[in-house]
Order: sequence, then structure tokens, then C-alpha cells
Amino acid sequence: MPDPGIDTVDDLFALLEQCADAWDTADRTGDPVDILDHDRQCAQLLLRDFPDDEELQVAGLLHDIGHVLVPGDDAGHGTHGAEAVRGLLGTRVARLIELHVTAKRFLVATDSVHANALSASSRRTLLAQGGPMTPAEAESFRADPDFTAASALRRADDAGKVVGLPVMPLADWRPLVERVAARGR
Repeated sequence: MPDPGIDTVDDLFALLEQCADAWDTADRTGDPVDILDHDRQCAQLLLRDFPDDEELQVAGLLHDIGHVLVPGDDAGHGTHGAEAVRGLLGTRVARLIELHVTAKRFLVATDSVHANALSASSRRTLLAQGGPMTPAEAESFRADPDFTAASALRRADDAGKVVGLPVMPLADWRPLVERVAARGR
């Protein structure tokens, strides 16, 4: 099934609102926060650590929308999310959304502390996503121009699963998304 393109910021925010009380697993045995809370936590961490990289922050806000677009496709959720926003937000935001899965595979293969800290849900989905990278895959990923940003997104992804963590309301992200959309077209 082709991924539906999201044409407007209004449509994007309507999709994000659907992420409230939507979970990465149908039976809620996955991450302890819903997708909207998780995505906002991720974006907030990226805002703190990379205040000048608005595209990275927006990718953090949107990185798991693929779970809502195509429920149950753990391996493809990054691709589904990327394709849905590419026309609205541009290539880099889309690539970062897609690469957050690739970056997990890299970090698991190259950072044992990171690998051991993965949530149970992330460990479960890792196999469907291709497992840890081989040394050749890791070397190739290191050469990707978005390697550093994708790795930062992944680290924020893994850290943004805290029940009750205070984050900005969704509406406060809209001006940032609008700026990125204006540049992405």
C-alpha cells in the first residue's frame, strides 16, 4: 500500500493528535507512553541538545507516526512516516525519520551500553528491523551525511519513554513545523 502524503500542516497536526492514546503495540505491552507523548519527549530532548537544528527537532516530533499510518509494521514504520511527510517537510526530515530505525541497528552493533539499555519493545522490534548491523553496514552508515543527526534522533528516541515527563504541548510545536514546512516545499 502506498503511503499517503500529508499535504498541509493542519493535516499533519490532525495525524499527531491521532497519536494520543495510540501505542507502538496494539496490546500496549510496548513502550510505557503513547506515541504522541513519546514523540514530544523525543523532540524536546532534541530541542535541548540541538537547539539550532529545527529539521532534527521536527523529525523527532514525527519519527513514529508510521505506527499510526500502518499499524503493526514495526520494520517499515520509519519508511511509512518518511514518505508521508517528504513532500511537506523536505528530504532531510523524511530521511531522518526513516534513518531512526537504521540508527538503532547501528547503535546496538557498536555501543553495548546503548544496546543493554534498550526497552523491551525496542529489543523485540530490532529483529524485525534487521538486527544489529554488520561491521560493513556500520562503516557504510558512518559515511552517511545524516549519520550524526540520525544517531542523535535515535538516542533521543530511546530516552523519550518516561511516564509523566513534562513536555511542551503539541500546539507549541506548530510554529517550528510551519517554518520547516515553508523551507521544505
